[in-house]
Amino acid sequence: MALFRLGLAGGGRMGRNHLRAIKASDQVQVVAIAEPAVAARTALESTGLPLHADLESMLSAGGLDGVLVCVPSTMHLDTVKRLVVAKLPILCEKPVGITAEQAFLAARLTAHASVPLQVGFWRRFVPALKRLRERIAAGELGEIYLVACYQWDGAPPGEYFRTHSGGIFVDMGVHEFDQTRWLTGQEFGDISALASGVAAEPWPGDPESAQALCVLSGGSSALVSLGRRFPLGDVCKVEVFGTRNADECRFLWPPTADDTFFEALKVQAESFAAYARGGEREGAGGDDATAALAAAERAASHLASGGVPA
Repeated sequence: MALFRLGLAGGGRMGRNHLRAIKASDQVQVVAIAEPAVAARTALESTGLPLHADLESMLSAGGLDGVLVCVPSTMHLDTVKRLVVAKLPILCEKPVGITAEQAFLAARLTAHASVPLQVGFWRRFVPALKRLRERIAAGELGEIYLVACYQWDGAPPGEYFRTHSGGIFVDMGVHEFDQTRWLTGQEFGDISALASGVAAEPWPGDPESAQALCVLSGGSSALVSLGRRFPLGDVCKVEVFGTRNADECRFLWPPTADDTFFEALKVQAESFAAYARGGEREGAGGDDATAALAAAERAASHLASGGVPA
């Protein structure tokens, strides 16, 4: 089968991560990049790929089977709208906008136009997490008391990202909220949130660490723990406590964190290619993004309200 030809919209940090991951694939190939920032385009010249100053130029050049959207989150919805018009399958980085309303609209637009949309919740392609999900579904841990999801980054992101990504629960927490739903098959009930009063570098309106405590529809509890600064680098883990057993899954942890991350991005792109060609979608969809963002919004609202349940 011919390689699936991806156009990359956005050549920033996450776009470059996808480039590195997909380079190892024998099923998917990035064949063009659209990036408006001159400095970013200059940095990408070594790829040897056609570089375009905007999305329109890349679309006009043609030769694409789908588009990987890695533009800033505030631009996700507008980019999805344009790709719906172009009738091109879309693999959009999470979270498909910065509000649940934006993700909902993206999901409805793509569904109405029969344009495949997959959302980049890459953890659904991590083997250790897939095994944990299977164990939970098979009842090996019994009834679940608690699912605790942790994401702690090595260092805070840059100013532009931090001011355009919706805050810690949106730009980080959506992964944990989606992961919790996917692992347990349960939906979110009440959500409470607390920001740490400690910060190495305080940032107005965006805590360096925040936690959410959630009630799930099946009676389980969920904890989402987020931090922007961790001495070991970027780490993620899940702890599950059940009536029969418990499990701890350090699925993104030194020294193998990078290997896990880039392999998951590669497999995600390959799965998207199969979906765009008419197969079943294995990854997250627009409705999943909507649910994750709705939970993130409620956690952020609880913080802003000073403790009123969301």
